[in-house]
Amino acid sequence: MTRVRTIAAAVVLAALLFVGFRPVGSLPAVGRLLDPWSGVWSVATTAHLPEHAVGGIPGLRDSVLVLYDDRAVPHVFAASPEDAARAMGYVVARDRLFQLDLQARAPAGKLTELLGARALPLDREMRRLGLPQSADRAFAALDSTSEMYRTMGAYAAGVNAWIDGLGRRDLPFEYHLLGARPARWEPVNTLYLLRRMGHMLAYSADELRRERVAALVGEAAADALFPVESPIQEPVQPGAGEHPRVDSTPLPPPGEPAAPPSLVVRGPDERGRVQASNNWAVAPAKSATGYALLEGDPHLLLTLPSIWYEAHLVVPEVLDVYGVTLTGSPSIIIGFNRDVAWSFTTNTADVLDYYVEELDDSERPARYRLDGEWRPLAARVEEYLGARGEVLAADTVYSTHRGPIVWRNGRALSLRWTVLEDQGTSEALYRATTARSVDEWLRTMEAYEAPSQTAVVADRAGNIAVRALGRVPLRPGDGRGDRLFDGTTSASDWVGWWPLERQPFALNPQQGYVASANQQPIDPEDDDTYLGVNWFPPWRAMRINRLLREHDAVTPDDLRRFQTDPGSARADRFVPWFLAASRRLTQAGRDPAGLVAAAALLAEWDRRYTRENARAVLFELAIEELEDRTWDELVPPGEGDASPDARVATPMESVLYRLLYDERSAWWDVRATADVVEDRDLILGQSLAAALERATERYGDPADGGWRWERIRHANIYHLLYVRSLSALGLPVQGGPSTLSPSSGSGVWGASWRQVVELGPEVTARVIYPGGQSGNPVSPRYDDRIAKWQVGELDSALMPELPSQLPADRVLATLVLRPER
Repeated sequence: MTRVRTIAAAVVLAALLFVGFRPVGSLPAVGRLLDPWSGVWSVATTAHLPEHAVGGIPGLRDSVLVLYDDRAVPHVFAASPEDAARAMGYVVARDRLFQLDLQARAPAGKLTELLGARALPLDREMRRLGLPQSADRAFAALDSTSEMYRTMGAYAAGVNAWIDGLGRRDLPFEYHLLGARPARWEPVNTLYLLRRMGHMLAYSADELRRERVAALVGEAAADALFPVESPIQEPVQPGAGEHPRVDSTPLPPPGEPAAPPSLVVRGPDERGRVQASNNWAVAPAKSATGYALLEGDPHLLLTLPSIWYEAHLVVPEVLDVYGVTLTGSPSIIIGFNRDVAWSFTTNTADVLDYYVEELDDSERPARYRLDGEWRPLAARVEEYLGARGEVLAADTVYSTHRGPIVWRNGRALSLRWTVLEDQGTSEALYRATTARSVDEWLRTMEAYEAPSQTAVVADRAGNIAVRALGRVPLRPGDGRGDRLFDGTTSASDWVGWWPLERQPFALNPQQGYVASANQQPIDPEDDDTYLGVNWFPPWRAMRINRLLREHDAVTPDDLRRFQTDPGSARADRFVPWFLAASRRLTQAGRDPAGLVAAAALLAEWDRRYTRENARAVLFELAIEELEDRTWDELVPPGEGDASPDARVATPMESVLYRLLYDERSAWWDVRATADVVEDRDLILGQSLAAALERATERYGDPADGGWRWERIRHANIYHLLYVRSLSALGLPVQGGPSTLSPSSGSGVWGASWRQVVELGPEVTARVIYPGGQSGNPVSPRYDDRIAKWQVGELDSALMPELPSQLPADRVLATLVLRPER
C-alpha cells in the first residue's frame, strides 16, 4: 500500500484521523492534538531510524551493539543474557511502545485508564476471570535470584529507559490521539502477556455449549453433535491404522429436551471460525538436500503493527537465537538457533472446567457449600479507573478453592483453568532458545504448562519430533470434562495430570515427517483417555499430510509453496456429495429449480481456492445453506429462522460430513415443512440451488467476473485502535476456509508469521509476517512486508555470528547502548 513517508504524511495523517478514526475513548483538545511542535505532526520526525544513535540503560553491565539490517530486524550483540534482555526491551519500546502498553493493560484489566469507559466490558472480563491476579501470584512466587526474574526485570529496565528519554513530541501518535502517556513497564507485565495468550488460545465453554444443545435435543444427540472423538481421524501422533478414517455410523436422532427452557439461549455465531495454525518438520531422508526442514505458520489475529516482533539475539558462547517475540516478552517464542528450530500450534485440549456452586446468598454471598459444610468465599473489590483517575465502576469478584466465580444464566459457576495456575511457561520458553538438540529442547519444555500447544522441533543432526505441551487435567469418574460439575462436592475436583509419557508424541517416525494443524492429537484407538471435545476438523492436516506423502524429495521452496497451497481437503470431501445428490435428484425428477445449472457450475471447479477461481463462492454458500437446513433443530422455539445467529450452537463440519453417510437421518427433515419429510439428497440439492440464487443476487451473473474469489474474500489487517485509514483492508489472498492458509469471512485471522528453516551445516531460514517492524504509521517500516506476505513470498533471514559478518550495504541503522548510572 502506498503512503507518503515525509512530514507531509503527518498532515495527511491528521486529516485522516478526523475522517477515519473510530473513537474508543475521549479525544484530547483539538489544539493540543494539532500543535505544530508536540502534536500528532511530530510522528513524522520518528518515521525513520537514525543512521547512528546512542542510548543509555540503567543496570547494563557492558555496552550493547544493535545493528538493524535492511529489513529493520535488530541484531543485538550483548555480553550477557541480562544485557540482551535490557536491549530487547529498549528496541521493542523504540519501535512498538503503544502496542507494548496496550498489550500490558489488556490482560491487566486496565484498558479504561487509557481508552475510557468503552473498554469497561473487556476489563471486567479479564478481572472476573482472575487473569491479572494469577499473573501477580505467579510473579510473587518467583525466586528473586532466579534467571527468569532477573531477565524480566532487565527487559523492564530497557523499556523504561526508552520511556524516560521521551519528550511529548517523541510519543507515538496514539498517545497524541488519546491525550495520554505510556505507563511504566513492570516486570510482571510479561506474565500478563502470557495470560492474554492463554485467554486467546485456551479459554473455552464447550460444556456450556453442550448444555444449550442438550436442552433442545437431548443428551445423546448433544454427545454426537459435539463429540469427544473427532468423526474424522487424522491424528498428530502417527498411528498404526489407516488415516484419514471416517466414522460413518448414524447419528442419534433429536431427542427429548434434557434441561429447562431457561437454559436455551443463543450462542455466538460460530460460522467462519478459523482459529488455526500449521507446523511440520521433514526428516533428512525425505528432504531433497538431505537436511531436516521445519515449517511454522501460527494463525492469529492480524493487526498493525503485528503481534510479532522479529529479532536476533547474540551472547557469545551462550545465546544465538533468531525469530519472533511477542511484544512484551524477552524470549524468542518461535524461531531457531544454530542447531535447533521450532514452532507451535494450539492443540485445544480441554484445560478448563466449570462447577455449579451453591452460595449462601445470591446477591451478597459470603460462603459456598462443599461436602456438607459452608466455606468462606474469597472476595476482592475491583475498581476500574478512567483516564483522569476517576472510578468508572466497581465489582466484587468471588472465588472458591477452584478459582473465580462467573455468573451464567443466573447460576454461580466457579472455574478451574490451567492458565490461571501456570508457573513455568515463561522460563521454559526462555531456556528452550539455547537448546542444542531436539532431545534437549524437549527436556527443557517439560516445564511448559499453559496454554496447551503442539510443538514441532528439528535439529542439525537430522532429528524431528512433535509433542503436545502443557498440563492437561485428569477428571474423576469417566474422566470427561465436557459437562458441568457439581461444585458442592470435592469429589468433582481434578485428580491429577496427564503423565508426560502419554502425551501425544512422535520422534523420527517412519513416515519421514511430523505435522500438526489443531486436529485431535491422538487416535482414540491408541489412547481413548479424555483429552478434549469438539475438535477442529482435520481438513488442513489431511491436506498437508497428502502433500508430504506425495513428495519424496522436499525442498525448502516446496514448504514455502505449501504454506499458501490453495487445495482443500474439505472441498474434496463435500463437493462429490453435492454433485452425486444432484444427479440422483435430476434422474428421479425431484430436482429443485436451478439445481441443474448450479451443479454444472460447481462441477467446473477444481476445488482450489486460487484468487482467480470463480466457483469457490458457490461452494461456500452451499455449505452455509446446508448447515442452516440441517441444524434447524438447534434453533430455540419461536426464533423463526435457522440462521447461525438463531442457533444455540453449530456443530463442526466433521459432524456434518459424518451425517452425509446416513441418507434417511431425522436431522435432514426440516421442521418448518410439516407436509414434507426431507432426506439427504433433497437437502443437498436445495442447498446448492439456493446457493446459486444467493450468489447471482449478490455477485451477479457467474460469467461477468463478480464471482472471482479475489473480489469476495480478503484479508483485513486493522490498526490496534481500528483506525481504518491506518489499516490494510480488502487484501485479496489465496486460500479459503480450512485450506493451509485459511481465510475467515471477516478476514481478520490469518498467518501471523511464516518460517521455513533448513538445518544444514549452516542453518538458513526464510521468513515473513504481515506488517512491519515499526508501529509508526508514517514509517516505511510500518507495512512494508504485507505485499510479499499477501502472495506467499518469504525473505531470507540474516543471522551473523559477529557484527562484522553483517554486510555493510545491508546495515540500515546502528544503535549503541551504554550503561547509565
